Amino acid sequence: MLMSGFPPPPEDRVTLHNWQDPPFNRWSFSHLRELVPAQPITNRGPIRFPVDDPAVDLDSQPVALADGSETSFANLLDRTYTDALVVISDGVIRYERYFGESRFDRTHLLMSVTKSLVGCVAGILADRGLLTPDSPLTTYIPELADSGYAGATVRDVLDMRSGIKFSEEYTDLDAEVRVMEEAFGWRPASHSEVPRSIYEYLPTLTNERDHGGIFDYRSAETLVLGWVCERAAGARMADLIGDLLWTPMGAQFPAEITCDSLGTAIHDGGMCATARDLARFGELLLHQGQLDGLEIVPTEWLKSSWRVDPDIREAFDRSAAGPYLPGGWYRNQFWFLPRRHGDVLLALGIYGQMLYVNPGTRTVAAKLSTWPDAQSPILLNETISAFDTVGAALAGLPADLHGGHHGTPGIASGRVL
Repeated sequence: MLMSGFPPPPEDRVTLHNWQDPPFNRWSFSHLRELVPAQPITNRGPIRFPVDDPAVDLDSQPVALADGSETSFANLLDRTYTDALVVISDGVIRYERYFGESRFDRTHLLMSVTKSLVGCVAGILADRGLLTPDSPLTTYIPELADSGYAGATVRDVLDMRSGIKFSEEYTDLDAEVRVMEEAFGWRPASHSEVPRSIYEYLPTLTNERDHGGIFDYRSAETLVLGWVCERAAGARMADLIGDLLWTPMGAQFPAEITCDSLGTAIHDGGMCATARDLARFGELLLHQGQLDGLEIVPTEWLKSSWRVDPDIREAFDRSAAGPYLPGGWYRNQFWFLPRRHGDVLLALGIYGQMLYVNPGTRTVAAKLSTWPDAQSPILLNETISAFDTVGAALAGLPADLHGGHHGTPGIASGRVL
């Protein structure tokens, strides 16, 4: 058993060398602060929606697999290496499951779902006049003036359309994403020249094309965006998320965000939270940034994200992600995908982290997982399809198991968002 005994036997130890690999990630994703430093994200206000409503048995609900066959929802959860799942329909938790190391009150690594929270922080700061998306990055971070980010705007990194040279190929040991993880302490440094902090690493990146072009998913973009937010607000990211999102939205539990050796938050993927509180964040997004009459995330910021823009769509279609998420787009650190009952907002992280928000079925699903591989288009699309089906069933709408992409981009619940 992993990390059992004191000390655990060598073959059962989870370390910086193996924590992202199976089977060790099933332990580490629920215990990350025991491996790397983390800063607390506080929840100082009252819990803002109930968590103890009657559940619905969805285990036997048929869902579709990528090969055209069907299975049960329960088997789909097992097939997609689920650690925790919360499904909300019409504001009520209807289904909740935990597996392995996960618990209702235990945080789990969100990986790149973190990006969407940082994007909302940027939206709040912009609404308060502290940040201007069209401004050059160097307005806030003059340290980037001699880097590949010179000439890029905040908008370019919000939508991941800078011209920076950065490979997100997780299996390539020399890819920039792997060196970046060494810089912020998620992996042991492979040599002495690896920078020892995030903000020391980012100015070393170079440019390979014009800014503002094709969408290209690169985690460095969110690290830069987080740096911009911290400079604009004069506060660290853990406090920004706590004060601007976690407390006002009524999180039930504190969260945390991992940081490098200098205390810089890992904005692109370091947040850890419970599945319940991730679902609460999804409810906030479902209600266009408002809860109990309080606007927490600017409604117009979310509407502009959800709204189809031809330029954004073309940039996505031409990207490597286009064939895997047809009809989709990426805006303000969110993914969007048209489905039968309307456009779905997604916050995604490697190894199977997902927040699914569907206004058309009034469904939110927060799923935390430990896939054996960082990326799997099959498991991703099977999970999205399953949530389409479950959400439709809970809403009393037609559940086309094999319907896939039926929606008209820009329309959800019969309205333009």
